[in-house]
Amino acid sequence: MDVALMFPGQGSQYPRMAASLYGTDAVFTSVIDEVFELFGEVGSVACEDWLAGADIDHVSRAQPLLFAVDYALGRTVLSWGVEPVALIGHSAGEVVAATLAGVFSLEEAVSLVRDRVLSAVPIPSGGMLAAAASEADLLPYLEGDVAIAAVNSARQTMLAGSDEPLARVRARLEADEYIVVTVPASTPFHSPAMQPAVDEALASWSASPRAPRMPLYSGYTGKLMTEEDALSARFWTRQLTDAVYFGPALNELVAMYDVLLVEAGPGQTLTSFARRTKAVRSGASQVLPLLDSSDTVDAARARLV
Repeated sequence: MDVALMFPGQGSQYPRMAASLYGTDAVFTSVIDEVFELFGEVGSVACEDWLAGADIDHVSRAQPLLFAVDYALGRTVLSWGVEPVALIGHSAGEVVAATLAGVFSLEEAVSLVRDRVLSAVPIPSGGMLAAAASEADLLPYLEGDVAIAAVNSARQTMLAGSDEPLARVRARLEADEYIVVTVPASTPFHSPAMQPAVDEALASWSASPRAPRMPLYSGYTGKLMTEEDALSARFWTRQLTDAVYFGPALNELVAMYDVLLVEAGPGQTLTSFARRTKAVRSGASQVLPLLDSSDTVDAARARLV
Protein backbone atom coordinates (compact mmCIF):
# COMPACT_ATOMS: atom_id res chain seq x y z
CA MET A 1 0.00 0.00 0.00
CA ASP A 2 1.23 3.51 -0.81
CA VAL A 3 2.29 5.73 2.09
CA ALA A 4 1.31 9.31 2.97
CA LEU A 5 3.04 11.17 5.81
CA MET A 6 1.20 13.33 8.35
CA PHE A 7 2.96 15.94 10.51
CA PRO A 8 1.32 17.24 13.70
CA GLY A 9 1.32 20.82 14.98
CA GLN A 10 0.05 22.72 18.03
CA GLY A 11 -1.14 20.55 20.88
CA SER A 12 1.36 17.75 20.40
CA GLN A 13 2.98 16.11 23.42
CA TYR A 14 5.72 18.62 24.10
CA PRO A 15 7.22 17.16 27.32
CA ARG A 16 8.69 14.00 25.81
CA MET A 17 8.52 14.38 22.04
CA ALA A 18 10.62 11.39 20.98
CA ALA A 19 13.59 12.28 23.19
CA SER A 20 14.38 8.58 23.60
CA LEU A 21 15.36 8.43 19.90
CA TYR A 22 18.06 11.05 20.36
CA GLY A 23 21.41 9.31 20.58
CA THR A 24 19.96 5.92 19.62
CA ASP A 25 18.77 6.48 16.04
CA ALA A 26 21.60 7.80 13.88
CA VAL A 27 19.51 9.58 11.25
CA PHE A 28 17.13 11.15 13.76
CA THR A 29 20.01 12.35 15.94
CA SER A 30 21.95 13.80 13.00
CA VAL A 31 18.96 15.71 11.66
CA ILE A 32 17.99 17.04 15.10
CA ASP A 33 21.53 18.35 15.57
CA GLU A 34 21.45 19.95 12.11
CA VAL A 35 18.14 21.71 12.79
CA PHE A 36 19.05 22.95 16.27
CA GLU A 37 22.36 24.28 14.98
CA LEU A 38 20.46 26.34 12.42
CA PHE A 39 18.16 27.67 15.15
CA GLY A 40 21.19 28.88 17.13
CA GLU A 41 20.61 29.87 20.76
CA VAL A 42 16.86 29.32 20.46
CA GLY A 43 17.53 25.73 19.42
CA SER A 44 20.08 25.14 22.17
CA VAL A 45 17.64 26.18 24.89
CA ALA A 46 14.81 24.11 23.42
CA CYS A 47 17.08 21.07 23.10
CA GLU A 48 18.33 21.30 26.68
CA ASP A 49 14.78 21.53 28.06
CA TRP A 50 13.63 18.68 25.83
CA LEU A 51 16.39 16.29 26.86
CA ALA A 52 15.89 17.26 30.50
CA GLY A 53 12.22 16.23 30.29
CA ALA A 54 10.94 19.73 31.10
CA ASP A 55 7.40 20.79 30.27
CA ILE A 56 7.60 22.71 27.01
CA ASP A 57 4.53 24.71 26.08
CA HIS A 58 5.87 28.23 25.58
CA VAL A 59 6.06 29.27 21.94
CA SER A 60 9.77 30.16 22.18
CA ARG A 61 10.66 26.51 22.81
CA ALA A 62 7.66 24.53 21.62
CA GLN A 63 7.68 25.75 18.02
CA PRO A 64 11.39 25.10 17.26
CA LEU A 65 11.21 21.74 19.02
CA LEU A 66 8.06 20.66 17.23
CA PHE A 67 9.56 21.56 13.86
CA ALA A 68 12.83 19.78 14.67
CA VAL A 69 11.18 16.55 15.86
CA ASP A 70 8.62 16.37 13.03
CA TYR A 71 11.27 17.09 10.40
CA ALA A 72 13.74 14.60 11.88
CA LEU A 73 11.08 11.89 11.99
CA GLY A 74 10.11 12.61 8.40
CA ARG A 75 13.74 12.38 7.29
CA THR A 76 14.09 9.14 9.26
CA VAL A 77 11.21 7.54 7.36
CA LEU A 78 12.61 8.72 4.03
CA SER A 79 16.00 7.21 4.95
CA TRP A 80 14.32 3.79 5.03
CA GLY A 81 13.59 4.11 1.31
CA VAL A 82 9.92 5.01 1.79
CA GLU A 83 8.62 7.21 -1.07
CA PRO A 84 5.38 8.87 0.06
CA VAL A 85 2.72 9.62 -2.53
CA ALA A 86 1.52 12.65 -0.55
CA LEU A 87 2.26 14.80 2.49
CA ILE A 88 -0.04 16.66 4.87
CA GLY A 89 0.65 18.75 7.96
CA HIS A 90 -1.44 20.19 10.76
CA SER A 91 -0.69 23.85 11.59
CA ALA A 92 3.09 24.13 12.15
CA GLY A 93 3.38 20.63 10.69
CA GLU A 94 2.51 22.08 7.30
CA VAL A 95 5.87 23.89 7.23
CA VAL A 96 7.57 20.53 7.83
CA ALA A 97 5.58 18.89 5.04
CA ALA A 98 6.36 21.80 2.71
CA THR A 99 10.09 21.55 3.48
CA LEU A 100 10.17 17.84 2.66
CA ALA A 101 8.19 18.59 -0.52
CA GLY A 102 10.85 21.08 -1.61
CA VAL A 103 8.85 24.30 -1.11
CA PHE A 104 11.44 25.57 1.37
CA SER A 105 15.08 24.76 1.96
CA LEU A 106 15.78 23.68 5.53
CA GLU A 107 17.48 27.03 6.18
CA GLU A 108 14.42 28.92 4.90
CA ALA A 109 12.07 26.80 6.98
CA VAL A 110 14.09 27.35 10.17
CA SER A 111 14.15 31.08 9.47
CA LEU A 112 10.37 31.07 8.94
CA VAL A 113 9.77 29.25 12.23
CA ARG A 114 12.23 31.48 14.09
CA ASP A 115 10.50 34.61 12.74
CA ARG A 116 7.13 33.19 13.83
CA VAL A 117 8.48 32.64 17.32
CA LEU A 118 9.92 36.13 17.60
CA SER A 119 6.70 37.73 16.35
CA ALA A 120 4.48 35.56 18.55
CA VAL A 121 6.32 36.08 21.86
CA PRO A 122 4.95 39.64 22.45
CA ILE A 123 1.35 38.52 21.82
CA PRO A 124 -0.68 38.69 25.07
CA SER A 125 -1.25 35.38 26.79
CA GLY A 126 -3.93 33.16 25.36
CA GLY A 127 -4.69 29.54 24.76
CA MET A 128 -6.42 26.83 22.78
CA LEU A 129 -9.27 24.43 23.52
CA ALA A 130 -10.46 21.23 21.86
CA ALA A 131 -14.22 20.68 21.86
CA ALA A 132 -16.23 17.60 20.92
CA ALA A 133 -18.46 19.61 18.61
CA SER A 134 -18.76 20.70 15.00
CA GLU A 135 -17.69 24.09 13.71
CA ALA A 136 -21.35 25.03 13.28
CA ASP A 137 -22.11 24.06 16.90
CA LEU A 138 -19.41 26.39 18.20
CA LEU A 139 -20.03 29.49 16.09
CA PRO A 140 -22.78 30.88 18.40
CA TYR A 141 -20.38 30.74 21.37
CA LEU A 142 -17.59 32.84 19.87
CA GLU A 143 -16.90 36.22 21.47
CA GLY A 144 -14.07 38.73 21.58
CA ASP A 145 -11.07 37.40 19.69
CA VAL A 146 -12.01 33.75 20.24
CA ALA A 147 -12.15 31.99 16.88
CA ILE A 148 -12.34 28.58 15.26
CA ALA A 149 -8.69 27.49 15.29
CA ALA A 150 -8.95 24.06 13.63
CA VAL A 151 -11.53 21.67 12.23
CA ASN A 152 -9.99 18.23 12.67
CA SER A 153 -12.98 15.96 12.06
CA ALA A 154 -16.74 16.21 11.95
CA ARG A 155 -17.04 16.66 15.71
CA GLN A 156 -13.52 17.60 16.80
CA THR A 157 -12.91 21.35 16.64
CA MET A 158 -10.36 23.64 18.27
CA LEU A 159 -10.87 27.18 19.55
CA ALA A 160 -8.23 29.83 20.27
CA GLY A 161 -8.20 33.28 21.79
CA SER A 162 -7.00 35.51 24.59
CA ASP A 163 -7.29 34.20 28.15
CA GLU A 164 -10.37 36.02 29.45
CA PRO A 165 -12.75 35.62 26.49
CA LEU A 166 -11.58 32.02 26.00
CA ALA A 167 -12.40 31.25 29.65
CA ARG A 168 -15.87 32.72 29.22
CA VAL A 169 -16.48 30.66 26.08
CA ARG A 170 -15.32 27.52 27.86
CA ALA A 171 -17.66 28.14 30.79
CA ARG A 172 -20.64 28.56 28.47
CA LEU A 173 -19.78 25.41 26.53
CA GLU A 174 -19.39 23.34 29.68
CA ALA A 175 -22.64 24.73 31.04
CA ASP A 176 -24.27 23.35 27.90
CA GLU A 177 -22.56 20.00 28.53
CA TYR A 178 -20.00 20.06 25.74
CA ILE A 179 -16.76 18.18 26.42
CA VAL A 180 -13.92 20.71 26.36
CA VAL A 181 -10.19 19.93 26.83
CA THR A 182 -7.28 22.34 27.23
CA VAL A 183 -4.66 22.14 24.47
CA PRO A 184 -1.07 22.67 25.73
CA ALA A 185 -0.35 26.13 24.33
CA SER A 186 0.13 29.57 25.86
CA THR A 187 -0.22 31.47 22.59
CA PRO A 188 -3.60 31.92 20.81
CA PHE A 189 -2.55 30.58 17.42
CA HIS A 190 -5.15 30.70 14.64
CA SER A 191 -7.11 33.58 16.15
CA PRO A 192 -7.34 37.33 15.39
CA ALA A 193 -5.10 37.98 18.41
CA MET A 194 -2.16 36.89 16.22
CA GLN A 195 -2.65 39.60 13.56
CA PRO A 196 0.32 41.73 14.77
CA ALA A 197 2.53 38.67 14.35
CA VAL A 198 1.24 38.17 10.80
CA ASP A 199 2.03 41.79 9.91
CA GLU A 200 5.55 41.48 11.34
CA ALA A 201 6.21 38.15 9.63
CA LEU A 202 5.07 39.52 6.27
CA ALA A 203 7.26 42.61 6.65
CA SER A 204 10.34 40.47 7.35
CA TRP A 205 9.63 37.77 4.72
CA SER A 206 12.80 36.67 2.93
CA ALA A 207 12.13 33.12 1.69
CA SER A 208 11.96 32.14 -1.98
CA PRO A 209 9.50 29.24 -1.98
CA ARG A 210 9.17 26.83 -4.87
CA ALA A 211 6.37 24.66 -6.24
CA PRO A 212 5.93 21.36 -4.33
CA ARG A 213 7.76 18.40 -5.83
CA MET A 214 5.09 15.98 -4.60
CA PRO A 215 1.40 16.24 -3.71
CA LEU A 216 1.04 18.41 -0.61
CA TYR A 217 -2.34 18.84 1.07
CA SER A 218 -2.93 22.09 2.92
CA GLY A 219 -4.97 22.55 6.06
CA TYR A 220 -5.42 26.22 5.20
CA THR A 221 -7.42 25.51 2.05
CA GLY A 222 -8.58 21.98 2.85
CA LYS A 223 -7.29 20.91 -0.56
CA LEU A 224 -4.22 20.02 -2.58
CA MET A 225 -1.79 22.94 -2.32
CA THR A 226 -1.57 24.93 -5.52
CA GLU A 227 1.66 26.38 -6.92
CA GLU A 228 0.17 29.85 -6.43
CA ASP A 229 -0.33 29.26 -2.71
CA ALA A 230 3.06 27.61 -2.27
CA LEU A 231 4.81 30.65 -3.76
CA SER A 232 2.80 33.22 -1.77
CA ALA A 233 4.34 34.96 1.25
CA ARG A 234 0.86 35.97 2.39
CA PHE A 235 -0.32 32.35 2.27
CA TRP A 236 2.42 31.29 4.71
CA THR A 237 2.31 34.29 7.04
CA ARG A 238 -1.48 34.33 7.46
CA GLN A 239 -1.32 30.82 8.87
CA LEU A 240 -0.80 32.41 12.28
CA THR A 241 -4.37 33.76 12.25
CA ASP A 242 -6.24 31.41 9.91
CA ALA A 243 -8.14 28.31 10.92
CA VAL A 244 -6.70 24.88 10.07
CA TYR A 245 -9.08 22.68 8.09
CA PHE A 246 -7.11 19.50 8.59
CA GLY A 247 -10.17 17.24 8.49
CA PRO A 248 -11.32 18.40 5.04
CA ALA A 249 -7.73 18.27 3.70
CA LEU A 250 -7.29 14.72 4.98
CA ASN A 251 -10.60 13.67 3.43
CA GLU A 252 -9.41 15.09 0.10
CA LEU A 253 -6.19 13.09 0.37
CA VAL A 254 -7.83 9.75 1.12
CA ALA A 255 -10.43 10.38 -1.60
CA MET A 256 -7.54 10.54 -4.10
CA TYR A 257 -5.37 7.71 -2.72
CA ASP A 258 -5.84 4.45 -0.84
CA VAL A 259 -2.90 4.85 1.53
CA LEU A 260 -1.21 3.95 4.76
CA LEU A 261 -1.29 7.24 6.69
CA VAL A 262 1.82 7.47 8.87
CA GLU A 263 1.88 10.07 11.64
CA ALA A 264 5.48 11.29 11.70
CA GLY A 265 5.43 13.15 14.99
CA PRO A 266 5.04 12.79 18.73
CA GLY A 267 1.86 11.25 20.06
CA GLN A 268 -1.09 9.95 18.07
CA THR A 269 -3.30 13.02 17.68
CA LEU A 270 -3.51 12.90 13.88
CA THR A 271 -3.86 9.12 14.02
CA SER A 272 -7.03 9.56 16.08
CA PHE A 273 -8.41 12.04 13.53
CA ALA A 274 -7.56 9.72 10.64
CA ARG A 275 -9.33 6.79 12.28
CA ARG A 276 -12.58 8.77 12.08
CA THR A 277 -12.43 9.16 8.30
CA LYS A 278 -14.72 7.03 6.19
CA ALA A 279 -11.73 5.75 4.20
CA VAL A 280 -10.01 4.32 7.28
CA ARG A 281 -13.22 3.02 8.86
CA SER A 282 -14.06 1.17 5.64
CA GLY A 283 -10.55 -0.28 5.35
CA ALA A 284 -9.74 1.47 2.06
CA SER A 285 -6.92 3.31 3.84
CA GLN A 286 -5.03 2.52 7.04
CA VAL A 287 -3.25 4.57 9.68
CA LEU A 288 -0.03 4.00 11.62
CA PRO A 289 1.56 6.19 14.33
CA LEU A 290 5.31 6.23 13.74
CA LEU A 291 6.11 6.22 17.47
CA ASP A 292 4.75 3.49 19.71
CA SER A 293 3.94 3.80 23.41
CA SER A 294 7.64 3.68 24.33
CA ASP A 295 8.58 6.28 21.69
CA THR A 296 10.45 3.83 19.47
CA VAL A 297 10.02 3.45 15.71
CA ASP A 298 10.85 -0.27 15.51
CA ALA A 299 7.31 -1.51 14.88
CA ALA A 300 6.66 1.14 12.24
CA ARG A 301 9.96 0.46 10.50
CA ALA A 302 9.19 -3.27 10.37
CA ARG A 303 5.87 -2.52 8.71
CA LEU A 304 7.16 0.08 6.26
CA VAL A 305 10.44 -1.49 5.10
